[in-house]
Amino acid sequence: MRKLIVTTLIFFLAFFSVNFHEAGARGYGWGYKKNSNHEIPEVGKYREILRENGAYYVDESGEKTVYLTFDNGYEQGFTDEILDVLKSEKVPATFFVTGHYVNSATDLIERMVNEGHIIGNHSYHHPDFTTVNKEVMERELETLEQAVSKVSKQKDIKYVRPPKGMFNQQTLQWANELGYIHVFWSLAIIDWNTNAQKGWQYAYDQVMNQIHPGAIILLHAVSEDNAEALERIIQDLKKEGYTFKSLDDFVLKDKISQPIYGY
Repeated sequence: MRKLIVTTLIFFLAFFSVNFHEAGARGYGWGYKKNSNHEIPEVGKYREILRENGAYYVDESGEKTVYLTFDNGYEQGFTDEILDVLKSEKVPATFFVTGHYVNSATDLIERMVNEGHIIGNHSYHHPDFTTVNKEVMERELETLEQAVSKVSKQKDIKYVRPPKGMFNQQTLQWANELGYIHVFWSLAIIDWNTNAQKGWQYAYDQVMNQIHPGAIILLHAVSEDNAEALERIIQDLKKEGYTFKSLDDFVLKDKISQPIYGY
């Protein structure tokens, strides 16, 4: 009887251990440890996972460079203003867009490309990639890429930002196999709730407090706060010696410099 109890206990421990591991492996939600020391934020185990799969969240060169990125799922009327600022300040950006955005804001997609910005892939329907198979993920990415190519001069997309920031080793590998590079972020603010905007000073302070060399900044273009703060953010960061560059200036250069065996 005692042997049966021990055997049963071992079985259940093994069962729950395996299932806990599988559940935990389904997906990670991207995040970082915020600091106000103007240092690259720590991301724990995520750093090695990204390195192993050729993904990025920051430029670790130590140079005072900044990479502006925006996530665009729908239009709230502020993107034209954002583009005006970027044009005036001669700052490049990457816009990660969804299928809904491409279909509803065709003129803005065209303007982004014509003014030298990069369109990134945020998927067509915005699903959690860690809950779908490779075929669905491929369809989401390719459909978005085709939609962008139909309305602009950009015919292919190199960068992907996973919906909801969800990822795991499998989705990173699938993206690589499909020809995409994952780009996360090292600086973000709570800015997506259009019914809870806090004023331009909030957006400005949040960015300036977290800024660090090599930052990949994530902003949402639906935020009125961001639109109103952007010019001040750019101008003041320039005064502090920061240079704004395109993801191509960093990621493609880094890929070329890597040894053939990777990281």
